[in-house]
Amino acid sequence: MRAVFRYGAIVGSLIHPFPRLDRGMDEARRIIDGYEKQRRSFPSGMVILAETLTGGKGRFQRYWHAPPGGVWMTMVLVNTLLPEISRLLPLAAGVACCETMRNFGLDAHIKWVNDVHVGGRKAAGILLETFYGKEFGEEYILIGAGLNVNNRHFPPELENMAVSMARLLGRELDLQLLITDLLAKFAWNIGLLCRREEHLLAEGELLPAMAGSPLLDRWRSLSDSIGRRVLFGYDVQLRPQFEARVVGIDDDGGLRLRTLEDDVEVTEYGGEIVYLD
Repeated sequence: MRAVFRYGAIVGSLIHPFPRLDRGMDEARRIIDGYEKQRRSFPSGMVILAETLTGGKGRFQRYWHAPPGGVWMTMVLVNTLLPEISRLLPLAAGVACCETMRNFGLDAHIKWVNDVHVGGRKAAGILLETFYGKEFGEEYILIGAGLNVNNRHFPPELENMAVSMARLLGRELDLQLLITDLLAKFAWNIGLLCRREEHLLAEGELLPAMAGSPLLDRWRSLSDSIGRRVLFGYDVQLRPQFEARVVGIDDDGGLRLRTLEDDVEVTEYGGEIVYLD
């Protein structure tokens, strides 16, 4: 356990709070540029927190409603992980957000890859982007996480799709306490990935790297995707591709689907699903 937290201790190494930002991802890029131009070592695990975002975007450039009362966070990791390990970061982020919501008494579940919902309505969303430094070509992974906490009102187009923790619990939550809990969950789950990589390198194991890993076991226990009838697409709202039944998730994080039309099993590593049952 100590080794896991030691690896995850980089989370929150530096925290930048802002009352308002356009996008946390854009601010992260500006900060990275500043460090590189000054030839300073970047503090991996740095966190940006904004009280509100005016131009928040989720996957596929969709608008993200981010008013005061929510937690709008961007974390920057200097990517030193093997590709087989770093590709599991989206799952680790989903587990961290879901575990945080459960700690506050909500029956939250993960929809592949990392949407967190309660009772079929989205309560948290995550977006990962990769950025290469302009000066040295260093690879950075930007993890954006948005949690609807004390924000109770949503635009009409989101009213039936999104929900906040305060609405579900009937009371407001201590945002600072929730953020502390969220960072601890990120530290643990990112630490699990790093610890797994250490074992693989030490033992010379062959890939798939995450077979039997605690992180994947935890993701599976929190997800309600397996067994569901779904519509799949790379932007399923605009370009749905096929209906399928979710068979499971493989050891690389891929979604195993059995198509309903021709009963063929496929594994997808990108895209998204919508539940049909």
